[in-house]
Amino acid sequence: MTTTTPRPARRAPGATATPGGAARATTTSATTTSATATRGATTSTAVRPGVVGTNRRPASGAGNARPARAGAGGGGGGAGGRGGRRPGALGPVAADARGRTAFLTVLVLALLAVFAGRLVWVQVVVGPARAEEALASRLTTRTEVLGTRGQITDADGVALATSVERYVVWVNQHQVAEFRGSDEAPEGAAGVAQLLAPLLDADVAELGGRLVGEAGYKVLQKDVLPEIAREIRSLGLPGIGVDMVPDRVYPNGTLAGNVVGFVNSSDQGVAGLEAALDGTLTGEAGWEQYERGRMGQAIPGGYSEGDPARDGLSVRTTIVSDIQWKAQAALDAQVAATGSDSGTVVVMDPRTGAVLALADSGSIDPNSPGGSTGSLTPSVSDVFEPGSTGKVVTMAAALEQGITTPTDQYEVPYTYTTENGQTFKDSHEHELQRLTTTGVLAESSNTGTVMIGQRLSEPTREEYLRRFGFGARTGIELPGESAGRLLPAEEWDGRSQYAVLFGQALSVTAVQATSVFATIANGGVRVAPHLVAGTTDEDGTFTPAAPAASTQVVSAETAGTVLSMLESVVDDGTGGSAAIEGYRVAGKTGTAQNWVDGVQGITASFIGVAPVDDPRLVVSVILHNPRTSEWGGTVAAPVFQDVTRYALGELGVAPSGTAPTLYPTTW
Repeated sequence: MTTTTPRPARRAPGATATPGGAARATTTSATTTSATATRGATTSTAVRPGVVGTNRRPASGAGNARPARAGAGGGGGGAGGRGGRRPGALGPVAADARGRTAFLTVLVLALLAVFAGRLVWVQVVVGPARAEEALASRLTTRTEVLGTRGQITDADGVALATSVERYVVWVNQHQVAEFRGSDEAPEGAAGVAQLLAPLLDADVAELGGRLVGEAGYKVLQKDVLPEIAREIRSLGLPGIGVDMVPDRVYPNGTLAGNVVGFVNSSDQGVAGLEAALDGTLTGEAGWEQYERGRMGQAIPGGYSEGDPARDGLSVRTTIVSDIQWKAQAALDAQVAATGSDSGTVVVMDPRTGAVLALADSGSIDPNSPGGSTGSLTPSVSDVFEPGSTGKVVTMAAALEQGITTPTDQYEVPYTYTTENGQTFKDSHEHELQRLTTTGVLAESSNTGTVMIGQRLSEPTREEYLRRFGFGARTGIELPGESAGRLLPAEEWDGRSQYAVLFGQALSVTAVQATSVFATIANGGVRVAPHLVAGTTDEDGTFTPAAPAASTQVVSAETAGTVLSMLESVVDDGTGGSAAIEGYRVAGKTGTAQNWVDGVQGITASFIGVAPVDDPRLVVSVILHNPRTSEWGGTVAAPVFQDVTRYALGELGVAPSGTAPTLYPTTW
């Protein structure tokens, strides 16, 4: 294979061989010459020394060509570089770049200065104020928080009244329109109603109408259960709020409803123990304020402060629920059977004054008191003449003063006229009777009682009546208690001074009358009747109530004698229907006139003690205007027997272990 080596280009005369540029100039010159020759041109181009030859036309009036441009190999430029620049000088592009960089640097620094200034302004100057404004817009208003109302329990700690967790669902009608809808519901109030109605068991259309308006707060439903409240909250519906409120409930309904009472919509007691002990049961209010989100929910970890509320004390009563139930059931049945207007049963422990049952006919259900009016506890507010049960005071006073003994003998006529011409008679017409003091009590003779009691001075009669509690409130923890009526002795008229001896011309409440017999059963010591055993605080610490006030009314000997005399009333007198097999029972029947709204009526009663050898119970049964019979021994004594027998068994009281020693009733 033949290799052809190219010939080097010939230099033009006077040309300087420089790398790259010179070679190109020589080649151009040769090529130009050849081209000229070919065309048959007759002129030749003169080239200045040091300048590359060219075929350009000479400038007008000159025989030499113009100097070559920079880059053609002349002018002092570097190889391949542009001619005409001084060594080290910047070109226009480099100068522009440096100017732009400086400008941008100044601009950035200026912007940073502005941002820094703004940051200082926002964070240092106005920042705290703006932060406070923002926080204030998220904070709830300072809200009062009430402590939970304390319970009311029976003697065993079983709740008779308690507060449970319930909720109120409300709407801010301005915010409901913000609901954007979901796959299950359209936007706005219609969608909110569609989601909320099933949970509130409401009609969608009706609920939707209640969601629209200008109210900032409107209650949609009360007494909402906790599980429903949680579901509503989980929906996150705008404008729908759920607040917890305490709800008072009474688990046993009518059981002791008259004693417990009830509260109003503001959780304030308005009847019964709820009213009387409202200050004890009501907790101490606190307050709270917290940072909330768009839907009103508390922001976790957000601002929150407050003073926690303190729950009220729980009150333990002396009521024994089973005995209360029996007393109420037996009373209601007898009121219905006898056609009585009303009635009361009181069960008391004579040793402590504790009321174990306090039943008034027609007891209400505190869960739905409705339009209850007047006193719920006529046993402490309504008064009546005690009748023959009041003869116990006369006998106790006569024995204490030494005027008579249980076996003193009297000839008792059907009618008896006093020195001032007042005539009294017994309830049943009879021939002249030969009765002992015990017999006068057992047969409930009015004439015999006047014959014995008239030997007591009038001031002494009043003194003993007041000692036994007549004319004064007992202090039992119920609202509306009456003191009864007992005029001073100097205000008694000619008949009243004798009538008070057998329970007329004065009036008492059922609790006062029961307390008289409790005093006799307790060795002559009157202990104030009470319903509160003590209180329990938030920590579960039980504090017993202070011991009830006690007063020695008559001697223990006198009280024991009267109790034995009362045992004869059941064993061989008007109270035979009160007898309880296995237990020694003492008691007294009573029948007295009463006046209600100007209409005369009858109050029939029986009050008794069991067992006589170790008194544990005093039970009174009082019926107002019985239609089947007016005698206490007929309509009231059987109820005493039923209730007392049940209560003795419930308390585990052993049967009597001794035989009675009875005083003779006749001679």
